[in-house]
Amino acid sequence: MDPHVVILGCGFGGLFAARALAGAPLRVTVVDRTNHHLFQPLLYQVATAGLSAPAVAAPIRHILADQANVTVIYGEAMRVDAARRAVVLDGGDEIAYDRLIVATGATNSYFGNDAWAAHAPSLKTLEDAYEIRRRVLLAYEHAEREPDAARRAAWLTFVVIGGGATGVELAGAFAELARHTLRGEFRRFDPRNARVVLVEGSERVLPGYPPRLSERARRQLERLGVTVWLGRLVTGIDGEGVQLGADRVAARTVVWAAGVAASPIGASFGAPLDRAGRVVVGEDLAIPGHPEVMVIGDLAALPWHSPAVPGTAPAAKQMGRLAALNVLNSLRNKQSRPFRYKDVGMLATIGRNSAVAVFGRLQLSGYPAWLLWLLAHIYFLIGFRNRIVVLIEWAWAYWTFERNARIVFQASERPQEKGAKGSE
Repeated sequence: MDPHVVILGCGFGGLFAARALAGAPLRVTVVDRTNHHLFQPLLYQVATAGLSAPAVAAPIRHILADQANVTVIYGEAMRVDAARRAVVLDGGDEIAYDRLIVATGATNSYFGNDAWAAHAPSLKTLEDAYEIRRRVLLAYEHAEREPDAARRAAWLTFVVIGGGATGVELAGAFAELARHTLRGEFRRFDPRNARVVLVEGSERVLPGYPPRLSERARRQLERLGVTVWLGRLVTGIDGEGVQLGADRVAARTVVWAAGVAASPIGASFGAPLDRAGRVVVGEDLAIPGHPEVMVIGDLAALPWHSPAVPGTAPAAKQMGRLAALNVLNSLRNKQSRPFRYKDVGMLATIGRNSAVAVFGRLQLSGYPAWLLWLLAHIYFLIGFRNRIVVLIEWAWAYWTFERNARIVFQASERPQEKGAKGSE
Protein backbone atom coordinates (compact mmCIF):
# COMPACT_ATOMS: atom_id res chain seq x y z
CA MET A 1 0.00 0.00 0.00
CA ASP A 2 1.23 3.49 -0.81
CA PRO A 3 2.58 5.56 2.10
CA HIS A 4 -0.01 7.70 3.83
CA VAL A 5 0.57 11.46 4.22
CA VAL A 6 -1.82 13.39 6.46
CA ILE A 7 -2.08 17.18 6.21
CA LEU A 8 -3.80 19.02 9.06
CA GLY A 9 -5.27 22.34 7.96
CA CYS A 10 -6.02 23.62 4.48
CA GLY A 11 -4.93 27.20 4.74
CA PHE A 12 -2.17 28.43 2.46
CA GLY A 13 0.46 26.06 3.88
CA GLY A 14 -1.67 22.94 3.87
CA LEU A 15 -3.20 23.64 0.45
CA PHE A 16 0.13 24.22 -1.24
CA ALA A 17 1.60 21.12 0.41
CA ALA A 18 -1.30 19.04 -0.91
CA ARG A 19 -0.95 20.49 -4.39
CA ALA A 20 2.78 19.79 -4.42
CA LEU A 21 2.03 16.09 -3.80
CA ALA A 22 -0.24 15.81 -6.85
CA GLY A 23 0.58 12.74 -8.92
CA ALA A 24 2.93 11.27 -6.31
CA PRO A 25 2.55 7.56 -5.40
CA LEU A 26 1.06 8.48 -2.04
CA ARG A 27 -2.25 8.46 -0.24
CA VAL A 28 -2.89 12.01 0.98
CA THR A 29 -5.54 12.90 3.55
CA VAL A 30 -6.35 16.56 4.16
CA VAL A 31 -8.17 17.32 7.43
CA ASP A 32 -9.81 20.68 8.09
CA ARG A 33 -12.47 21.84 10.52
CA THR A 34 -14.17 23.88 7.78
CA ASN A 35 -15.17 22.83 4.28
CA HIS A 36 -13.48 25.79 2.61
CA HIS A 37 -10.11 27.32 1.95
CA LEU A 38 -10.15 30.97 3.01
CA PHE A 39 -8.18 33.73 1.30
CA GLN A 40 -7.54 35.44 4.61
CA PRO A 41 -5.86 38.63 3.29
CA LEU A 42 -9.28 39.76 2.03
CA LEU A 43 -11.32 38.58 5.01
CA TYR A 44 -11.52 42.13 6.35
CA GLN A 45 -13.53 43.06 3.25
CA VAL A 46 -16.18 40.51 4.18
CA ALA A 47 -16.26 42.04 7.68
CA THR A 48 -16.75 45.53 6.22
CA ALA A 49 -19.38 44.56 3.61
CA GLY A 50 -17.07 45.02 0.64
CA LEU A 51 -17.16 41.39 -0.51
CA SER A 52 -19.38 38.39 0.08
CA ALA A 53 -17.98 35.16 1.52
CA PRO A 54 -17.89 33.12 -1.74
CA ALA A 55 -15.58 35.73 -3.25
CA VAL A 56 -12.81 34.94 -0.74
CA ALA A 57 -13.45 31.26 -0.03
CA ALA A 58 -13.72 28.08 -2.09
CA PRO A 59 -14.74 24.51 -1.17
CA ILE A 60 -11.70 22.38 -0.36
CA ARG A 61 -13.19 19.37 -2.13
CA HIS A 62 -13.64 21.39 -5.31
CA ILE A 63 -10.09 22.75 -5.22
CA LEU A 64 -8.57 19.28 -4.80
CA ALA A 65 -11.13 17.32 -6.82
CA ASP A 66 -8.69 16.63 -9.67
CA GLN A 67 -6.07 15.12 -7.34
CA ALA A 68 -7.00 11.46 -7.33
CA ASN A 69 -4.58 10.68 -4.49
CA VAL A 70 -6.25 13.14 -2.07
CA THR A 71 -9.05 12.41 0.39
CA VAL A 72 -10.63 15.33 2.26
CA ILE A 73 -11.90 14.82 5.82
CA TYR A 74 -14.16 17.37 7.50
CA GLY A 75 -13.19 17.38 11.16
CA GLU A 76 -10.99 18.95 13.79
CA ALA A 77 -7.69 17.44 14.84
CA MET A 78 -7.55 17.50 18.63
CA ARG A 79 -4.09 16.07 19.24
CA VAL A 80 -1.23 14.17 17.66
CA ASP A 81 0.13 10.96 19.16
CA ALA A 82 3.59 11.08 17.64
CA ALA A 83 4.69 7.83 19.31
CA ARG A 84 1.90 5.87 17.61
CA ARG A 85 1.88 8.05 14.46
CA ALA A 86 -1.81 8.81 14.83
CA VAL A 87 -3.99 11.93 14.69
CA VAL A 88 -6.93 12.00 17.09
CA LEU A 89 -9.99 13.81 15.70
CA ASP A 90 -13.01 15.26 17.44
CA GLY A 91 -15.28 12.41 18.41
CA GLY A 92 -12.31 10.13 19.09
CA ASP A 93 -11.67 8.90 15.54
CA GLU A 94 -8.02 8.29 14.67
CA ILE A 95 -6.07 8.58 11.43
CA ALA A 96 -2.75 6.74 11.15
CA TYR A 97 0.00 8.35 9.12
CA ASP A 98 3.44 7.62 7.71
CA ARG A 99 4.21 11.33 7.27
CA LEU A 100 2.43 14.27 8.88
CA ILE A 101 2.32 17.94 7.85
CA VAL A 102 0.72 20.20 10.45
CA ALA A 103 -0.57 23.53 9.17
CA THR A 104 -3.28 24.44 11.67
CA GLY A 105 -2.16 28.04 11.98
CA ALA A 106 -2.93 30.41 14.80
CA THR A 107 -5.87 31.41 16.96
CA ASN A 108 -6.72 34.71 18.63
CA SER A 109 -4.95 35.85 21.76
CA TYR A 110 -6.35 38.35 24.25
CA PHE A 111 -3.20 38.19 26.36
CA GLY A 112 -4.90 36.38 29.21
CA ASN A 113 -8.06 38.49 29.12
CA ASP A 114 -10.35 36.01 27.40
CA ALA A 115 -13.46 37.70 28.79
CA TRP A 116 -12.80 40.55 26.36
CA ALA A 117 -13.67 38.27 23.43
CA ALA A 118 -17.40 38.64 24.16
CA HIS A 119 -17.16 42.39 23.60
CA ALA A 120 -14.38 42.62 21.00
CA PRO A 121 -14.47 39.90 18.33
CA SER A 122 -11.33 39.22 16.35
CA LEU A 123 -10.97 38.37 12.68
CA LYS A 124 -9.76 34.88 11.80
CA THR A 125 -12.71 33.05 10.25
CA LEU A 126 -15.75 33.72 8.11
CA GLU A 127 -17.86 33.47 11.25
CA ASP A 128 -15.77 36.24 12.80
CA ALA A 129 -16.25 38.38 9.69
CA TYR A 130 -20.02 37.88 9.77
CA GLU A 131 -20.14 38.86 13.45
CA ILE A 132 -18.06 42.01 12.97
CA ARG A 133 -20.13 43.05 9.95
CA ARG A 134 -23.33 42.46 11.90
CA ARG A 135 -22.17 44.56 14.84
CA VAL A 136 -20.94 47.41 12.65
CA LEU A 137 -24.03 47.67 10.45
CA LEU A 138 -26.47 47.29 13.34
CA ALA A 139 -24.64 49.99 15.27
CA TYR A 140 -25.85 52.48 12.68
CA GLU A 141 -29.39 51.09 12.94
CA HIS A 142 -29.35 51.51 16.73
CA ALA A 143 -27.99 55.04 16.33
CA GLU A 144 -30.94 55.92 14.10
CA ARG A 145 -33.33 54.89 16.90
CA GLU A 146 -31.39 56.48 19.78
CA PRO A 147 -32.76 59.89 20.89
CA ASP A 148 -29.99 60.61 23.41
CA ALA A 149 -26.99 62.30 21.80
CA ALA A 150 -24.37 60.75 24.11
CA ARG A 151 -25.68 57.23 23.68
CA ARG A 152 -25.93 57.76 19.92
CA ALA A 153 -22.28 58.86 19.87
CA ALA A 154 -21.32 55.60 21.58
CA TRP A 155 -23.13 53.63 18.86
CA LEU A 156 -21.26 55.66 16.26
CA THR A 157 -17.82 55.08 17.78
CA PHE A 158 -15.83 52.15 16.38
CA VAL A 159 -12.62 51.11 18.10
CA VAL A 160 -10.06 48.84 16.45
CA ILE A 161 -7.40 47.50 18.82
CA GLY A 162 -4.11 46.64 17.13
CA GLY A 163 -2.22 48.59 14.49
CA GLY A 164 -0.90 45.72 12.40
CA ALA A 165 -2.04 45.08 8.85
CA THR A 166 -5.46 43.72 9.88
CA GLY A 167 -6.16 46.61 12.24
CA VAL A 168 -5.08 49.22 9.73
CA GLU A 169 -7.18 47.67 6.97
CA LEU A 170 -10.25 47.40 9.19
CA ALA A 171 -9.96 50.97 10.46
CA GLY A 172 -9.59 52.35 6.94
CA ALA A 173 -12.56 50.33 5.70
CA PHE A 174 -14.74 51.44 8.65
CA ALA A 175 -13.93 55.07 7.83
CA GLU A 176 -14.79 54.64 4.16
CA LEU A 177 -18.02 52.86 5.06
CA ALA A 178 -19.08 55.83 7.21
CA ARG A 179 -17.94 58.63 4.94
CA HIS A 180 -18.87 57.25 1.55
CA THR A 181 -21.02 54.10 1.50
CA LEU A 182 -23.61 55.12 4.10
CA ARG A 183 -23.70 58.78 3.20
CA GLY A 184 -27.26 60.05 2.86
CA GLU A 185 -28.93 56.84 4.04
CA PHE A 186 -29.88 57.97 7.56
CA ARG A 187 -32.14 60.84 8.58
CA ARG A 188 -31.41 61.44 12.27
CA PHE A 189 -27.63 61.68 12.00
CA ASP A 190 -24.89 62.02 9.43
CA PRO A 191 -22.81 58.79 9.14
CA ARG A 192 -19.83 60.92 8.20
CA ASN A 193 -19.70 62.00 11.84
CA ALA A 194 -18.99 58.45 12.99
CA ARG A 195 -15.74 58.12 14.91
CA VAL A 196 -13.19 55.44 14.07
CA VAL A 197 -10.35 54.99 16.59
CA LEU A 198 -7.29 52.80 16.01
CA VAL A 199 -5.38 51.91 19.18
CA GLU A 200 -1.82 50.58 18.96
CA GLY A 201 0.37 49.74 21.94
CA SER A 202 3.68 50.49 20.19
CA GLU A 203 4.87 53.82 18.88
CA ARG A 204 3.80 53.28 15.26
CA VAL A 205 1.27 51.46 13.15
CA LEU A 206 2.44 48.59 10.95
CA PRO A 207 5.43 47.98 13.24
CA GLY A 208 6.78 45.31 10.91
CA TYR A 209 7.26 47.87 8.14
CA PRO A 210 10.06 50.43 7.79
CA PRO A 211 9.44 53.52 9.98
CA ARG A 212 9.03 55.75 6.92
CA LEU A 213 6.14 53.66 5.59
CA SER A 214 4.57 53.35 9.05
CA GLU A 215 4.44 57.12 9.29
CA ARG A 216 2.92 57.41 5.83
CA ALA A 217 0.32 54.83 6.74
CA ARG A 218 -0.58 56.82 9.86
CA ARG A 219 -1.01 59.99 7.84
CA GLN A 220 -3.12 58.21 5.24
CA LEU A 221 -5.37 56.83 7.97
CA GLU A 222 -5.83 60.28 9.46
CA ARG A 223 -6.72 61.71 6.06
CA LEU A 224 -9.49 59.12 5.92
CA GLY A 225 -10.77 60.41 9.25
CA VAL A 226 -9.35 57.70 11.54
CA THR A 227 -8.13 58.79 14.97
CA VAL A 228 -4.82 57.00 15.59
CA TRP A 229 -3.66 56.52 19.17
CA LEU A 230 -0.14 55.19 19.57
CA GLY A 231 1.61 53.93 22.68
CA ARG A 232 -1.74 53.23 24.38
CA LEU A 233 -2.45 49.93 26.14
CA VAL A 234 -5.94 48.55 26.62
CA THR A 235 -6.68 47.73 30.26
CA GLY A 236 -10.34 46.79 29.96
CA ILE A 237 -13.14 46.11 27.49
CA ASP A 238 -16.83 45.75 28.25
CA GLY A 239 -20.14 46.18 26.49
CA GLU A 240 -20.03 49.96 26.93
CA GLY A 241 -16.52 50.78 25.79
CA VAL A 242 -12.76 50.49 26.18
CA GLN A 243 -10.54 51.41 29.10
CA LEU A 244 -7.09 52.82 28.32
CA GLY A 245 -5.47 53.28 31.70
CA ALA A 246 -7.23 56.26 33.29
CA ASP A 247 -9.01 57.13 30.05
CA ARG A 248 -12.22 55.58 28.78
CA VAL A 249 -13.77 55.54 25.30
CA ALA A 250 -17.51 55.00 25.11
CA ALA A 251 -17.95 52.64 22.14
CA ARG A 252 -20.52 49.96 21.42
CA THR A 253 -18.46 48.35 18.64
CA VAL A 254 -14.92 47.15 19.38
CA VAL A 255 -12.80 44.87 17.20
CA TRP A 256 -9.69 43.04 18.38
CA ALA A 257 -6.72 42.87 15.99
CA ALA A 258 -3.91 42.92 18.52
CA GLY A 259 -2.62 39.41 18.99
CA VAL A 260 -2.55 35.80 17.90
CA ALA A 261 -1.58 32.55 19.61
CA ALA A 262 -0.43 29.30 18.09
CA SER A 263 -2.94 26.54 17.49
CA PRO A 264 -3.23 24.51 20.73
CA ILE A 265 -2.60 21.21 18.94
CA GLY A 266 1.10 22.06 18.91
CA ALA A 267 1.32 21.33 22.63
CA SER A 268 0.44 17.67 22.03
CA PHE A 269 3.59 16.86 20.03
CA GLY A 270 5.95 16.85 22.98
CA ALA A 271 8.20 19.19 21.01
CA PRO A 272 9.74 22.42 22.35
CA LEU A 273 7.51 25.50 22.16
CA ASP A 274 8.45 29.17 22.03
CA ARG A 275 6.83 31.84 24.23
CA ALA A 276 3.97 32.26 21.75
CA GLY A 277 3.21 28.53 21.87
CA ARG A 278 4.63 27.81 18.43
CA VAL A 279 6.43 24.55 17.77
CA VAL A 280 10.19 24.92 17.36
CA VAL A 281 11.21 23.07 14.20
CA GLY A 282 14.52 22.22 12.59
CA GLU A 283 15.79 23.59 9.29
CA ASP A 284 13.87 20.90 7.41
CA LEU A 285 10.65 21.96 9.27
CA ALA A 286 10.53 18.64 11.19
CA ILE A 287 10.12 18.48 14.97
CA PRO A 288 13.01 17.13 17.08
CA GLY A 289 13.01 13.35 17.37
CA HIS A 290 10.25 12.87 14.79
CA PRO A 291 11.49 13.56 11.26
CA GLU A 292 8.19 12.22 9.91
CA VAL A 293 6.29 15.20 11.46
CA MET A 294 6.67 18.65 9.90
CA VAL A 295 5.09 21.84 11.17
CA ILE A 296 4.56 24.82 8.87
CA GLY A 297 2.91 28.24 8.72
CA ASP A 298 1.95 30.25 11.79
CA LEU A 299 2.33 27.23 14.07
CA ALA A 300 6.05 26.88 13.30
CA ALA A 301 8.83 28.73 15.12
CA LEU A 302 12.09 29.06 13.18
CA PRO A 303 14.57 30.66 15.62
CA TRP A 304 17.52 29.65 13.43
CA HIS A 305 16.28 31.62 10.42
CA SER A 306 17.61 35.15 9.96
CA PRO A 307 15.89 37.46 9.27
CA ALA A 308 12.75 36.26 11.02
CA VAL A 309 10.13 34.64 8.80
CA PRO A 310 6.93 36.74 8.72
CA GLY A 311 3.56 35.17 9.46
CA THR A 312 2.26 35.80 5.96
CA ALA A 313 0.62 33.80 3.18
CA PRO A 314 3.78 33.72 0.99
CA ALA A 315 5.80 32.25 3.87
CA ALA A 316 3.16 29.57 4.50
CA LYS A 317 3.06 28.68 0.80
CA GLN A 318 6.83 28.30 0.65
CA MET A 319 6.85 26.12 3.76
CA GLY A 320 4.05 23.98 2.34
CA ARG A 321 5.96 23.34 -0.89
CA LEU A 322 9.18 22.49 0.97
CA ALA A 323 7.40 20.19 3.41
CA ALA A 324 5.91 18.28 0.47
CA LEU A 325 9.31 18.08 -1.20
CA ASN A 326 10.89 16.74 1.99
CA VAL A 327 8.15 14.13 2.29
CA LEU A 328 9.02 12.92 -1.20
CA ASN A 329 12.75 13.08 -0.47
CA SER A 330 12.36 10.99 2.68
CA LEU A 331 10.42 8.31 0.82
CA ARG A 332 13.11 8.25 -1.88
CA ASN A 333 15.90 8.06 0.73
CA LYS A 334 17.14 11.47 -0.30
CA GLN A 335 18.40 14.16 2.02
CA SER A 336 15.88 16.71 3.23
CA ARG A 337 16.30 20.30 2.10
CA PRO A 338 16.51 23.21 4.55
CA PHE A 339 13.92 25.96 4.48
CA ARG A 340 15.05 29.35 3.27
CA TYR A 341 12.42 32.03 3.02
CA LYS A 342 12.41 34.03 -0.19
CA ASP A 343 11.23 37.51 0.66
CA VAL A 344 8.50 38.54 -1.77
CA GLY A 345 7.71 41.81 -0.01
CA MET A 346 4.83 43.12 2.09
CA LEU A 347 1.64 44.95 1.16
CA ALA A 348 -1.00 46.63 3.31
CA THR A 349 -3.94 48.67 2.12
CA ILE A 350 -5.31 51.59 4.08
CA GLY A 351 -8.22 52.69 1.93
CA ARG A 352 -9.21 53.98 -1.45
CA ASN A 353 -6.04 54.77 -3.42
CA SER A 354 -3.99 54.35 -0.24
CA ALA A 355 -1.58 51.55 0.64
CA VAL A 356 2.02 50.86 1.57
CA ALA A 357 4.37 48.32 0.04
CA VAL A 358 7.95 47.22 0.60
CA PHE A 359 9.99 45.01 -1.71
CA GLY A 360 13.56 44.86 -0.51
CA ARG A 361 14.89 48.38 -0.85
CA LEU A 362 11.87 49.54 -2.85
CA GLN A 363 9.28 51.32 -0.71
CA LEU A 364 5.98 52.58 -2.12
CA SER A 365 2.98 54.35 -0.66
CA GLY A 366 -0.23 55.95 -1.86
CA TYR A 367 -1.80 55.13 -5.22
CA PRO A 368 1.11 53.12 -6.74
CA ALA A 369 1.18 50.82 -3.71
CA TRP A 370 -2.62 50.52 -3.73
CA LEU A 371 -2.66 49.54 -7.41
CA LEU A 372 0.05 46.97 -6.78
CA TRP A 373 -1.89 45.63 -3.77
CA LEU A 374 -5.04 45.28 -5.87
CA LEU A 375 -3.32 43.42 -8.72
CA ALA A 376 -1.40 41.13 -6.37
CA HIS A 377 -4.48 40.09 -4.42
CA ILE A 378 -6.50 39.36 -7.55
CA TYR A 379 -3.62 37.31 -8.95
CA PHE A 380 -3.18 35.20 -5.80
CA LEU A 381 -6.87 34.48 -5.23
CA ILE A 382 -7.76 30.80 -5.50
CA GLY A 383 -9.86 30.12 -8.59
CA PHE A 384 -10.64 32.02 -11.78
CA ARG A 385 -14.24 32.66 -10.72
CA ASN A 386 -13.15 34.36 -7.51
CA ARG A 387 -10.76 36.60 -9.42
CA ILE A 388 -13.50 37.73 -11.79
CA VAL A 389 -16.03 38.29 -8.98
CA VAL A 390 -13.61 40.32 -6.89
CA LEU A 391 -12.48 42.38 -9.86
CA ILE A 392 -16.07 43.26 -10.77
CA GLU A 393 -17.00 44.04 -7.16
CA TRP A 394 -13.96 46.26 -6.69
CA ALA A 395 -14.52 48.09 -9.98
CA TRP A 396 -18.15 48.77 -9.05
CA ALA A 397 -17.23 49.90 -5.53
CA TYR A 398 -14.47 52.16 -6.85
CA TRP A 399 -16.81 54.12 -9.12
CA THR A 400 -19.94 54.09 -6.96
CA PHE A 401 -18.60 53.82 -3.36
CA GLU A 402 -21.20 51.10 -2.80
CA ARG A 403 -20.69 48.00 -0.63
CA ASN A 404 -23.31 45.45 -1.54
CA ALA A 405 -22.71 42.69 1.06
CA ARG A 406 -24.69 44.55 3.74
CA ILE A 407 -27.37 42.02 4.64
CA VAL A 408 -27.52 40.80 8.23
CA PHE A 409 -29.89 38.52 10.13
CA GLN A 410 -31.08 38.65 13.75
CA ALA A 411 -31.32 42.42 13.76
CA SER A 412 -33.11 42.39 17.10
CA GLU A 413 -29.94 41.38 18.92
CA ARG A 414 -27.69 44.06 20.23
CA PRO A 415 -24.29 44.13 18.49
CA GLN A 416 -22.24 43.47 21.61
CA GLU A 417 -24.02 40.20 22.37
CA LYS A 418 -22.45 36.90 21.41
CA GLY A 419 -23.99 33.93 19.69
CA ALA A 420 -25.56 35.33 16.55
CA LYS A 421 -24.00 34.86 13.17
CA GLY A 422 -24.48 37.12 10.18
CA SER A 423 -25.45 35.91 6.74
CA GLU A 424 -24.95 36.91 3.17
